[in-house]
This record gives sequence, structure tokens and C-alpha cells, in this order.
Amino acid sequence: MKAVILAGGLGTRISEETIIKPKPMVEIGSQPILWHIMKMYSHYGINDFIICLGYKGYLIKEYFSNYFLHTSDVTFDIRNNEMKVHRNASEAWNVTLIDTGEHSMTGGRLKRVEKYVEGETFCFTYGDGLSDVNIAELIAFHQKNNRKATVTTVRPPGRFGVIELENDRVSGFREKHEGDSTWINGGFFVLGPEVFKYIDNDACIWENGPIESLAAEKQLSAYLHDGFWQPMDTLRDKMKLEELWTTDKAPWKVWS
Repeated sequence: MKAVILAGGLGTRISEETIIKPKPMVEIGSQPILWHIMKMYSHYGINDFIICLGYKGYLIKEYFSNYFLHTSDVTFDIRNNEMKVHRNASEAWNVTLIDTGEHSMTGGRLKRVEKYVEGETFCFTYGDGLSDVNIAELIAFHQKNNRKATVTTVRPPGRFGVIELENDRVSGFREKHEGDSTWINGGFFVLGPEVFKYIDNDACIWENGPIESLAAEKQLSAYLHDGFWQPMDTLRDKMKLEELWTTDKAPWKVWS
């Protein structure tokens, strides 16, 4: 099964980083968040990726074209114009990088890679969110329900501190660990090839027309995931993910 990853947006809410690189190339630890997402899928046996490029997509192309340099120890023999790789830590990945337009919307980007999906059921997610969702169980859930599409639903993480009051006195202040009781779109879709007919053009927003139509036709399943899920929308989000990674507490690190 292939995994399609959106990696073309502008990432304006984390412009401190995205002024020089696309959001999926913002690093958590020493690797781009895109790498973390791909490592998660790879753990479940999905190694065939289609990356939808847009804003500064050439940097993602350069990253994969020089993947050996990013992940291995090397010696450069300048005199003889040779490179020796001492430790090869490359992945068993097949990565297709497709320019889907700098200003295309999410549905438009997906539509542009239709021919690379080759009429098969596939995974689909955003290039800026991490989770510990079990991809194998998600796919099995999709196959069992036999609908055209499945979306992973999650509870939004708390973004604000909670003030505890006793009358007019602040008695405590704590982080809000969970969002409200509603479920939201967390990405990590499993889609049948039939979904492409719901997408009209580059201006199509996947989260509006196509998903709404699939839901109206009772062809959209919800896989409820009550575990870890965290988007990287802001610099604060990035710092939170960075802290989890550097302290060896990253729930999304399911690989060894």
C-alpha cells in the first residue's frame, strides 16, 4: 500500500521556520517532521511514498537526493573526487516527489497524484502532524467497514492553561491536557481510489466538498483514536514535539 503525504502548504503560522523551508522540513531532533511521519508508516510495512510538493518543494527534492549524506558517515576524497560511505543508514523507501502547484488546495494536490496511486486503496495524511495511531489497525478497520474512505478522528490537544479559582482568588494553574469532548479530523486517512471523482480541480479543499459528500453518502468511516496526536501549527507546537523527542518520550516513535 502507498502513502500520500501533503507537503506543499505555506505554513504561515510557523513563519519563523517556514520563511526558509517548507513546513514538513522543519526539524524535530535532527530530522524533518516529514521523516518522522514516514518512519511511522514504515514501521507498519508501508515504504512506498508519494509526496505532494508545493512551496519550496525543491528543498524536499534536495533532501532525498542527498539522503545518504544526511544519514550516513562519509569520507570525501577531494583529490580523487570520491566519496566513501562508512555507515549506511538509509531506509527501504520508494519516494515519488510530485510538484502539485504552489497554490493548490489540499484536494487539488491529492487529485494531481491520482495516476501514481494506480487505482489502489492508499493512505493519506498531512505532512505536519504526528501520532501514535496504529496504522495496521486503521487499515484493518477501513477494510472491515468497506466504505470509500476512513478518517482518523482525534481529540484536540489543549493549547491554553487552565486557571483554577476559589471565588476571586486563583488557587492553581495547570496545563489543559485534553481538548473538549468533540472529535476532529486528525488526518491519517485510508482512501479507496473512488475518492478522486469527488475532487474537481486545484481549488478543491479536501476537508470541505469531498469529505462532506462522502459523509452524506454514508461512505466515510471514523476511526476513533484516543491516544497521542499533535499537529505542528506553531512554534510552540514545534518546541513541544522537540522536547518529547529529546527526552525520549516521543509517543510517535513506534520504530526501534
